[in-house]
Amino acid sequence: MRTTFMANENNVERKWYVVDAEGQTLGRLASEVAAILRGKHKATYTPHVDTGDHVIIVNAEKIQLTGKKLTDKMYYRHTNYVGGLKERNALEMRTNYPQQMLELAVKGMLPNGSLGRKMGKKLHVYAGPEHKHQAQKPEAYELRG
Repeated sequence: MRTTFMANENNVERKWYVVDAEGQTLGRLASEVAAILRGKHKATYTPHVDTGDHVIIVNAEKIQLTGKKLTDKMYYRHTNYVGGLKERNALEMRTNYPQQMLELAVKGMLPNGSLGRKMGKKLHVYAGPEHKHQAQKPEAYELRG
């Protein structure tokens, strides 16, 4: 009798991928990277196990946004003090904090809870074309579309 394959931490093989964000649209890039972090691109995908790979995103400062999102899209955070709501638009985020902008987009597409936080730790975002993960021998990943 055949049984369904269930992945666990012992039999997951992890790869490293480099994704170039230059000229890519933020949401489309984030959804595809989130699928890689979850492991949905593998035949051994198991929903309750972290089967995903590591993803390095370079050139985060050259990400594209469609429409009027550069001026209209807002990012909010709170300092936990009274009246401490801070806001930034997407243009300010892209120029000053491009890594954080991409991390927020990708982590918003991962599951909420401890499993999603574990998957989020495999995301490495860099503003420029250089990264410090040459020792892991990452492969270039071509995005669909």
